[in-house]
Amino acid sequence: KKSLKNCADHLIDLYHALTAAGADDVTAKAIVRNARRIEAGEDGVDTVSECRAVAKMLRTAGPIARGEGAARTVALIGPTGVGKTTTIAKLAANFKLREKLDVGLITIDTYRIAAVQQLKTYADIIGIPINVVLTPEELGGALEAFREKDVVLVDTAGRSQCDAQKMDELARFLDSGGFDEVHLVVSATTHTALLESIIERFGPLAGDRMILTKIDESPYRGHILNVLLRAGKAVSYVTAGQEVPDDIEAADAERIAKIIMGART
Repeated sequence: KKSLKNCADHLIDLYHALTAAGADDVTAKAIVRNARRIEAGEDGVDTVSECRAVAKMLRTAGPIARGEGAARTVALIGPTGVGKTTTIAKLAANFKLREKLDVGLITIDTYRIAAVQQLKTYADIIGIPINVVLTPEELGGALEAFREKDVVLVDTAGRSQCDAQKMDELARFLDSGGFDEVHLVVSATTHTALLESIIERFGPLAGDRMILTKIDESPYRGHILNVLLRAGKAVSYVTAGQEVPDDIEAADAERIAKIIMGART
């Protein structure tokens, strides 16, 4: 703890709170150093709260933008079991029912019949059209059919980041789609090493946007900080729970910090 030797007591407490929450030594010290810089550089700021110290280190992306003159095309990618299909249903329901946007759905998750049927059921309930696409060549036609929509959301099959063939197939779909936005969906319940592997393999396909799911299911959430700070990804949305269209919110750094720190402050 050499680098903490000259820190004020409240910053040492911050370090211990972060490591207790699951942040590693490197991450915790980086946040403490940043908190010291904030306190040294802002007039009238004696101490920085735990949550503000964490929030200042987080990057967030704005919510999905609506299309101007053409449909905004958005794809969700990620490994299996992270909740992509439920997340896309939540987004679609919010756009349609709350923002009154014209929404189209496309699924290329043809490996899991149940996932396709699940999304079709959501589409029927929400009252929006859905197209099922089998090949990258078909994707262009499906997007063209929805060109008058405000937003088109595309669900992709969950892939193992270790399966090079499936990752190449996903890349071909994304190339043929020419999407305005691609969001990597990851689960907060995934441990640090696996999260880093997922982001390393999927990251180049997703730009810098990331959706964090199941944040309510992980008792220790500091490991999320380890990954976010190293990867440099911006969080676009956070989900907690299974309810559609609820249980999803546009990412807010202060809110994420409070969740990670267990709302200690």
